Formats: sequence, C-alpha cells, structure tokens
Amino acid sequence: MKYFVWLLLILLIIFRYFTTRPAYKNGDTIRITATVFSDPLVYGNYQTFTVAGLKVSLPNFPEVYYGSIVVVEGTVDGRKLKNAKLVSINSFAGFGSRVRAKIIDFYQKVLPQPMSGLVAGITLGSKGTLTGDFWNKVKSTGVAHVIVASGTNVTFVISFIFGVINIFLSRKKAIPIVILSIVLYLFISGFEAPLIRAAIMAFLAFWAESSGRLLSAWRNLFFAAGIMLAVEPSWIGDIGFILSFVSTASIMVFEKRIAKWLKFMPKVLKEGFSTSFAAQIGVAPILFVTFGQFNILSPIINALVLWTVPYIMIFGVLGGILGLIFPILGKLILYICYPLTWWFAKIVEIF
Repeated sequence: MKYFVWLLLILLIIFRYFTTRPAYKNGDTIRITATVFSDPLVYGNYQTFTVAGLKVSLPNFPEVYYGSIVVVEGTVDGRKLKNAKLVSINSFAGFGSRVRAKIIDFYQKVLPQPMSGLVAGITLGSKGTLTGDFWNKVKSTGVAHVIVASGTNVTFVISFIFGVINIFLSRKKAIPIVILSIVLYLFISGFEAPLIRAAIMAFLAFWAESSGRLLSAWRNLFFAAGIMLAVEPSWIGDIGFILSFVSTASIMVFEKRIAKWLKFMPKVLKEGFSTSFAAQIGVAPILFVTFGQFNILSPIINALVLWTVPYIMIFGVLGGILGLIFPILGKLILYICYPLTWWFAKIVEIF
C-alpha cells in the first residue's frame, strides 16, 4: 500500500509539472497579476521577488511587501522577467500581511537599527527592514539563514506553544491548538518554501502520533517534499526549497556525529556549532556554485549567535503581538531583545 502511495505521489508531481508549466516562451512580452508571498530581497537599488515562476527585479520604490498584489510587465528571459515594469501595486491584501506590517512597524518604533531589523527577520522572516549594508554583512558571514524564513521558526512556535498549553491540557488535546498556531504563523510570516516544509513535516508527525503509526524522519522529509512539489512543481528549481531540504537532510546525517566530537565544548556553543556545521556540509557546495561565495568561518560565527535566536524569537513574538494591544507592555518585553540583538550585530560586525 505504501509503495502505491509513493507511486501515486510521483505520478501526480510529473502530471502537475507538465500541466502547470507557463505557456509563455522566451521573448514574449507579458503582464502578470499576482500576490507576493514572501518579502523581496534587496540588492543595492533593486528589490527582487518571484511571481508566476519568474524572478522580477524592480527599483526599491515603491516598496513591495509580502501580501502585495502587483501587476508587472516585461519580457520573458528564461526564468526571469527582463526589463520588468511595475504597473500597479495594492499592498497588504490579507489579514496576515496587515498584522505583519503593524508588528514590524512596532519593532521599528521601539528598537533602533539593526536591532529592530534583526527582531523582524528572526521572528517573521522579514528582510526588508534591514539596511543594505548590514544585510550584506549578514550574508558574507553566513548567518543569513537565521534572519530569513526557515524551518527553525516553525520549530520554535511548536516548542513554545506546547510548553504553555501542556500546563493546562494533555499533549493530545494540545495538538490541534499547536496546528492552528502554525497556520496562523504562516499567514503572518509568509508562505515561503522552508516554512511550508517544516509545517508539513510537523503535521505529518502529529498525524502519525495521533494515529499510532511509525513515521521515520527520512520518510517524513521526502513525503513533505513530494506534497510541496505536487502542489507547486515550480519549487523544484527554487533555491530556498532546495537549501531547506538539503540542510535538513545534512543535519539528520551529521549533527549527532559532530556533537560527539565536541564534548569539550560548552553546551550553549556546542549545539549551535554542531547544527550549523552539519547543515553547512550539505549547503556549502550549493551556495558556492549558486552565489560564488562561502565563509569558512560560518560554523564558528553561527555558534556564537545561534544561542540568542530562541530568546529573540520568543520575546520578539510576544512583544510584537502584545504591543498591538498593550504598547507599554510590548515595549518592555522588546527591551529584553536589545542586548541579545546587540550581541548578534556585534559578532556580525567583528567577523
């Protein structure tokens, strides 16, 4: 039966891939109307995002955000839209994007840069609030994965909600609340491939637990990839999708082995180093081939900053949400993030 399910999933992916391929060809002049489901990346004077399977680069103004409905036109050039022009933009189409914008605005009012940008990036995956200079430093030091949407964010949401709910309810009764929390987090943070991957893996694990089935981590990972490609076949060429699965697989293979070699290291640094180094083994070749750069000191830098991430995530989310209702209380909570983000920024600056 399980082989039939895998065969059916593979056939569905193939069918979806060939039936959903865009009809346009190289040289076609097209106009696209679409919703942006992730924050654009900012490179110098340009912001870059993907719609309808095509990479679009536009001037930084007017700014495009997660949730924006854009109308763009240009000439198809491979997987890019050449000479792209923004025809119109309607920002913040949904409830999630509006809440996200208000929370990020609150961060910026309470904390200075780059602290506010770090909190927005770590908690919501927002890259647009960081200055271009600091974002380049973050990329060159190899810690950009912390400030963009990643599966780690979903893991923190699950851990925190379970920790709170289990005080009042059993784990079985808490699972539906955790699932709802994950869905709400996706609506607020954006539907980027790494977040969706982590969410699907969590849902599959919860399903297996509630039904008394055994689900190996590898089967969970590949099944999540299959579901995602069946829904959106164009993700097969998305660098975020590829890095998310490769880094997860690399951690599963190497992390425990690396941790055994680092018994001499303090626990607070060992966990960050072993996780980062394990992930880098898989993603380093991809990063070098794709972007032409890789920082050999990245595992050390990650070990020095990763211990701050869970606390920034927890206090950032709490401060942001409470700040919308009780601004004074939200500010007090966000102030706790200041020394943590200062340390993060200082390490990036040093390296």
